[in-house]
Amino acid sequence: MQQRRLQRLSGLALAAMLAGCAEDSLPPPPAGPAVGMQRFAWTDDTRTSWDNAGSRPVTTTVWYPAGDVEQAPVLIPPKKPIFFPGHAARNAPLANRDTQYPVVLLSHGTGGAALQMMWLGRALAARGFVVAAVDHHGNTAAEPAYDARGFRMTWERIPDLSIALDRLAADPTFGKHIDADDVTAIGFSLGGYTVTGLAGARTNLDRLRDFCAGPDADGTCEPQSEYPDAEDDFAKMLEDAPELLAAFDRSDDNYRDPRIDRVIALAPAIGQAFAPEDLALLGPPVLIVVGSNDNVAPLATNAAYLESHLPDARVEIIEGAGHYVFMSVCTDRGRRYVAVCKDSGDIDRGKVHERVVNAVLAFLDSGS
Repeated sequence: MQQRRLQRLSGLALAAMLAGCAEDSLPPPPAGPAVGMQRFAWTDDTRTSWDNAGSRPVTTTVWYPAGDVEQAPVLIPPKKPIFFPGHAARNAPLANRDTQYPVVLLSHGTGGAALQMMWLGRALAARGFVVAAVDHHGNTAAEPAYDARGFRMTWERIPDLSIALDRLAADPTFGKHIDADDVTAIGFSLGGYTVTGLAGARTNLDRLRDFCAGPDADGTCEPQSEYPDAEDDFAKMLEDAPELLAAFDRSDDNYRDPRIDRVIALAPAIGQAFAPEDLALLGPPVLIVVGSNDNVAPLATNAAYLESHLPDARVEIIEGAGHYVFMSVCTDRGRRYVAVCKDSGDIDRGKVHERVVNAVLAFLDSGS
């Protein structure tokens, strides 16, 4: 199906992210400060990769304020592009090294990639943030293939963000120029679940299982279009390696990172994996942004559920918007042929992104 083909297309894009403009309709770089982009092959040495060939990859793309440099369009894929996440200058020098920049961690949706969050990462970097977006191992289109464990063992995504923050703080270029006392975690879809877990909510698989077996089960309980065979493939893995079940003992660990000051969830998914009593203990303030027409992670059972149990949270609803409006803007080709590019009604994805950026900046500026 189309989404499975996009998996390889997105992975190929990372080999040549900065390509020439392939469509006349692409706009020039926006006015304002230039944005740099670097990609880091970081790892978590406390965990192994799914193939046990080495440490767990925590590949991370960083956007940051750059000096007076030329920016180029980033296209996914570089030939016959489907997505246009924005402009950046690859490996440009960090601007104003006398400044300490606040940090944003970004977590993509299930089967997605860091580049799908570039529209937001770039906008924040242009306004003085250093933004680190992780490709979650086994659950990302930036790798050659998906892995069922990356889809089934969702809690393994959460420590990826802590490792990325560790590596960013230790990096010789960025470490001295980030404000480790000003860190925000933002996630889209399953990334919304990920950043909620990073704030201290524990995954409750029994609760999620009961919800999905009940009358209120929503789209998050169904096989996901990015990898519809994930559940069956994982069951086969268990037959060959029953020791995998031991990993489920870590599912309800508390992965709270005390460095996280605030959380933003865009169209959060599997909200029912968190029990009300756990959500009530979360300290960081939370902003939730969701479309009213989200059929993948419906508002009532995800965003509204989280808001009702979190001690300091609010929801902003974008009327008429669906789930995938929080992905990158699509090219003309993408809008013609790709399902996730087809927004409902008169929704303008670019304008939605502008609204989200403004809501995020207002939330950050409020001192929350």
